[in-house]
Amino acid sequence: MEEKQLSEKESFELITSMINKAKGRIGETGTSYLLWGWLILVCCIVQFVSLYFFNYANSYYIWYATWIFLIFQFFYFRKQKKLITVKTYTGEINRFVWLAFFICTVLVIFISIYLKYYEIIYPLILVMYGMPTFLSGIILKFRPLIIGGVCCWVFSFFSSFVASEYQSLFIAAAVIVAWIIPGYILKQIFKKEN
Repeated sequence: MEEKQLSEKESFELITSMINKAKGRIGETGTSYLLWGWLILVCCIVQFVSLYFFNYANSYYIWYATWIFLIFQFFYFRKQKKLITVKTYTGEINRFVWLAFFICTVLVIFISIYLKYYEIIYPLILVMYGMPTFLSGIILKFRPLIIGGVCCWVFSFFSSFVASEYQSLFIAAAVIVAWIIPGYILKQIFKKEN
C-alpha cells in the first residue's frame, strides 16, 4: 500500500483536527462511577433495612464489601493500565484526586470511630464524596458530576439534622445523583465517541 505524503498545510490541518477531537472527548467510560455507585447504594440500603426493620446491631458489616471490591478494582485497573497506550493529563490528575479522596475518607472514618463520634461519620463521608465528584466534574468539564458533588454537600448538611439510622439514606441518594446518573451519562457519551 502506498503512503501519501502530506503537505505542510495538510499535516497542520490533520494535527489541528486531531487536537480538536481530543479536546471534546471526555475519555471517561463511567464504569467506576457505576460500579462504586451501585455498590455503595446496595450497602446503604442493606444497612438501613437490617438496622431499621430487623434491629441488627452489626448492620455495618455490609461495608466490608467495599474493601473486597477495592482489592478487585486494584487488580482490575492494574491490568487495564497495561492496555492503555496513551495517558492524558486530565486522566492523571483525576486519578490523584480520587486517591486523595480515598486516603482522606479512610482517615475520616478511622478518626470518627476512634473518637466515638459515630453520628457524624455519614455527614463527613458525604462531604468527602462531594470533593472528588465536584473536582472530577471540573477536570472533565462535565456538569452532571459538578452538580452531583454539590448535591453531596447539600445532603451532608441536611443529614446532620436527622437520626443516625436514617443518614445512610442520604448517602444512598447522594450516590444516585453524584455517581450513578453521571455514570450512565458518561457511558452513553463514551459509546458515541467510540
